[in-house]
Amino acid sequence: MKAKLGISPIAWWNDDLPELSDDVSLEECLRQSRSAGFTGIEKGRRFPDDPTVMSSILKMVNVALCGGWFSGTLVNEDIATNKHRIQPMIDLFKAVNAPCIVYGEVGHSIQSDRSRPLATKPVLSDADMKAYARRMTEFGEWCAGQGMPLSYHHHMAAVVQFEHELDTFMKCSGEGIPLLFDAGHLAFAGGDVLRVIDNHLKRINHVHVKDIRGPVIKALDWRTQSFLDAVALGAFTVPGDGSLDFGAIVQKLAGYGYEGWFVVEAEQDPRKNPPLRMAEMGYAELMRVTTKAGYVVEAPTFPWR
Repeated sequence: MKAKLGISPIAWWNDDLPELSDDVSLEECLRQSRSAGFTGIEKGRRFPDDPTVMSSILKMVNVALCGGWFSGTLVNEDIATNKHRIQPMIDLFKAVNAPCIVYGEVGHSIQSDRSRPLATKPVLSDADMKAYARRMTEFGEWCAGQGMPLSYHHHMAAVVQFEHELDTFMKCSGEGIPLLFDAGHLAFAGGDVLRVIDNHLKRINHVHVKDIRGPVIKALDWRTQSFLDAVALGAFTVPGDGSLDFGAIVQKLAGYGYEGWFVVEAEQDPRKNPPLRMAEMGYAELMRVTTKAGYVVEAPTFPWR
């Protein structure tokens, strides 16, 4: 089995909490991520949108674009609006041979609002969840038809956060909308990470290996503290530095034959947790657990076809 190891630039620049950002250039971020061992990186806010410029930068450091977040609004806006907004991203990702676009639902979400406590997250009725899942399936099928599959990101403070919400969403949606499995977000929400892999492996096409600091999450008051408060307090970290057993998680994925990207996404304070040091730690742990699970870690070279 083959695996590829990537990282998100959120360790260097946090879009929602600018104070949790390291003052480094795009080129330095790419250099550090490659130095740590990663051969892929997801798109961040400092990346260019021009395919020619993007290709040149990635080729310079021999790093692949292994995904990137799209702020979707299908829960409260129509499909046509989202098609219009995502089209330039589809064109860019196709040009640099990215594997997928990460769909994150921000409609009604409180994930970027520090004034909204965790307990006030949006909740969909059964009927609304079914309708939303149908729209997501249609949208995912359209994106795949354009040549760029999506990967649906269940996420804290959004409409699909808890395990039972994810189960309902997956039951009501179709194969046209694949799943991004994020162990950190699921564990934060109290879900059983191994059970979710068992239940939904056939739809998983992308994996975020986000770890959590259990004591930080356990101490949170969901009635008064927000998702961003949790991030600022250090709820997330890289594999090998937190509370999750990524040996068991990766072994479970390997047991079902998952092949593809394992992407570190660990937003935290770069002054307390220097991005390069944390990237090196995460890479070392991922190499350990993927190798033990029987994976051969690929080192793609440009153009990563």
